[in-house]
Amino acid sequence: MKHLRLRIHGRVQGVCFRAEAQELARELGLVGSVRNAADVSVEIEAEGEEEALKKLLAWCKVGPDGARVDRLDASWKEVAEPSYFDFRIV
Repeated sequence: MKHLRLRIHGRVQGVCFRAEAQELARELGLVGSVRNAADVSVEIEAEGEEEALKKLLAWCKVGPDGARVDRLDASWKEVAEPSYFDFRIV
């Protein structure tokens, strides 16, 4: 199991980024959270199978209609046990 941390910069708040990221993450069987950051970026913490996380990462490079992703920072790590039980907007 892997942990993926994302910070997405651009026009990513006010365009349903969090809601659509949550929907996709749940469809992919991922757990974690998504939130708006004070610097108007979006932060995602997700855990699950690597292939599912790669699909979430690919989607985040584009985002929902109306979004403009200027930069995406990603970091990966291994996890033995999940830290979350669901995928939530926080």
